[in-house]
Amino acid sequence: MHDLVDAARDAIADAYAPYSEYGVGAALRTDGGTVYTGCNVENANYSNSLHAEEVAVGKAVSAGDCSFDALAVSTAARDGVTPCGMCRQTLAEFCGEDFPVHCDEGEDVTTYRLGDLIPETITAENLGVEP
Repeated sequence: MHDLVDAARDAIADAYAPYSEYGVGAALRTDGGTVYTGCNVENANYSNSLHAEEVAVGKAVSAGDCSFDALAVSTAARDGVTPCGMCRQTLAEFCGEDFPVHCDEGEDVTTYRLGDLIPETITAENLGVEP
């Protein structure tokens, strides 16, 4: 877990956050052990901004990896930030309820289950679609 948190911390250095000055890094590990990192990429109109978790998922999926076993999220403030609702739903597309989300608090790391962070997600099954 600590290697994953370290990778998320390292990803903060690449954040483009001129408006909020709140750099976020994420590290997403596949079932095979590959780690994809992401950082937030802000835009002047905010709604076009990309979140670190989305960037990591996008990199993984575009590389052909869709099966994940853990995520770590960190900020420069080490404030224990959790993924937002949109990112939680994106993770739920690929990960089950027991998927661990490690949130960096500096000296400590709090781990949540994705199902606790976002219960009753919209799934392909709910929509009658087989991915």
